Amino acid sequence: MRIEQGQVAVVTGAASGIGYGLAEALAARGVHVVLSDVQTDAVERAATKLAGTGGMTVAVPADVSDADQVGHLAEATIDRFGRVDLVCNNAGVVSRPAPMWEQSLGSWRWLVDVALFGVVHGVHHFVPHLIRQGGGHVLNTASVGGLMPLPTLTPYNAVKHAVVGLTESLNLELRAVAPTLGASVLCPGLVATALAETSRANQPAGAETPDPAYTTEERAAQSGESILLPADVARIAIEGIEADRVHILTNPETAAGVRARVESLLADLPW
Repeated sequence: MRIEQGQVAVVTGAASGIGYGLAEALAARGVHVVLSDVQTDAVERAATKLAGTGGMTVAVPADVSDADQVGHLAEATIDRFGRVDLVCNNAGVVSRPAPMWEQSLGSWRWLVDVALFGVVHGVHHFVPHLIRQGGGHVLNTASVGGLMPLPTLTPYNAVKHAVVGLTESLNLELRAVAPTLGASVLCPGLVATALAETSRANQPAGAETPDPAYTTEERAAQSGESILLPADVARIAIEGIEADRVHILTNPETAAGVRARVESLLADLPW
């Protein structure tokens, strides 16, 4: 799918991080962007900041774990612009690092509700509009953790694997309807975002989030990975959509882990 001036995009989790990076890059191309986030004040500031950079920007606060709120987001988008061309199901949260058996059930439910059902709700409410139009694309944000193991982050790891799998199936389903429809899954490595901070600001009772001392910089020092800026991830994501890629990876250092996972799977085949 070509990203062109005058199209309409929706980005969840758009108040900061990768979501804001996507909104900024799309607006710069002349795309009208509906920014959504659970943090009302922050997403309204983000939309205001991007106003005048290219396409029109509108803030529609929504909690993606709530199907009705995502339904309202879809209605508001269609009411304002009459169409939608790109749906970026990007909102996410992260739990504290710990072995799986020490992860709270509250953390599991929270990550499933936001990072998995948030995508499900976005697909459910927006894809029928894409099909009626006869064209459009869905970009679901997962993680390289959806393609390889992430010890101590099992809830996050599990929902990101689910997002990868559902996107692969969704893409085939959409392509069967029309060749002008499709889906991609964004699988970034380390990115300079405030994911841990925003997770702490929004965590429900019973959920556990990373300690403030557990930073992206610390993870990079431990793993040797580079840290990308959200703007870089957004650029790579748009290039991936336009290149018709289903899996969009951003950090070169993650290739070794993905290959190791695939090789492990192949080695376990009994024939």
